[in-house]
Amino acid sequence: MNRMKIAVTGAAGRMGRELIRAVHAMEGCVVGGAIEQEGSLALGQDAGQLAGLGRLGVAITDDALELFAKVDGVVDFTVPAASVEFAGLAANARIVHVLGTTGLQPEDDAKIAAAARHAAIIRSGNMSLGVNLLAALTRKVAQALDPDFDIEILEMHHRHKIDAPSGTALMLGKAAADGRGVKLDDAGVRVRDGHTGARRRGDIGFATLRGGSVVGEHTVVFAADGELIELTHRAADRGIFARGAVKAALWGRGKPPGLYSMSDVLGIEGPR
Repeated sequence: MNRMKIAVTGAAGRMGRELIRAVHAMEGCVVGGAIEQEGSLALGQDAGQLAGLGRLGVAITDDALELFAKVDGVVDFTVPAASVEFAGLAANARIVHVLGTTGLQPEDDAKIAAAARHAAIIRSGNMSLGVNLLAALTRKVAQALDPDFDIEILEMHHRHKIDAPSGTALMLGKAAADGRGVKLDDAGVRVRDGHTGARRRGDIGFATLRGGSVVGEHTVVFAADGELIELTHRAADRGIFARGAVKAALWGRGKPPGLYSMSDVLGIEGPR
């Protein structure tokens, strides 16, 4: 089979450059295109040079419609509005769409689900192997322990992150809720301020920290009277997310239309 041609969205950003490097380095695929928003100063530049690889002969464009007709897949870590548009274009082109964008709203989810009727869309709040194993463990531990164990999810990211809680924190919260057999919308507590009263039994709490250049740290705490269990993942390099996303794109090639998760890619039981 020919090498998979993969396009990268948000090519001039930190994650976009990581993705270009990951596609270039991984066997079985090649950088097939790079996209930036209209008016970007990066338009027309060589994607390889921008990512520190030297010339690849791939000029950055803002025409996703034309580009998607020429590639086999797209990896996308941008913003919700752009990702919804890319999902529709990927569906029209019948190509694989790997979606790592966070901060999506229910109306966005509905549009992505509609696009997945026509293309393989692999979506995850976090593309790393370690985090997806953490989610599977969180589900198992929550299933094993009764609600006498309070569940709290702590996350920290760099000062530039624009959404909170992180997509990964929400993924872990959903894993915990699935293990408990409840809905995260009903059990989740994202804000505590003022005189809140005692913690409700069965709540799944979130705490968000922002600062410095932290790539990503997540801890799931199970706390009961006299004992504490902590499951933690620390990311030191954005490359782990990029490599996971490219592996997901390669896995998705030839798959039937549908909405997939990294659990499917890795063959483990976890949140969807």
